[in-house]
Amino acid sequence: MRNQPKYTIIKNTKYALSGLLDMLKNETSFKIELMFVIVLAPFLILADIDMTNKLLMFISMMGILIAETINSAIERVVDLVTLEHHPMAGRAKDIGSSIVFLSIGVFLVVWISVLA
Repeated sequence: MRNQPKYTIIKNTKYALSGLLDMLKNETSFKIELMFVIVLAPFLILADIDMTNKLLMFISMMGILIAETINSAIERVVDLVTLEHHPMAGRAKDIGSSIVFLSIGVFLVVWISVLA
């Protein structure tokens, strides 16, 4: 039987915000990527680009933060299971990192395509 608390929108929102706060406190890569989002957001709002392209650019930008969050979750679960070096643990962490890498690639392709 799973140890799962009763679902409520307020509790789940608190869990999500707690996770975001933890990312802000403990994940340097997330903080760096968030700073890029904060710097680029005003440009995106003020740029003379049609709304569809702005939306694509915004989604690609947020995809990096989402990917970093997934990567951090994978890393923490792997560290919970074993702190010893294990090839499978390393591969899991590498795959998590590749999620971030691919999301940055998508971001660059979208932004360069729209701005070129």
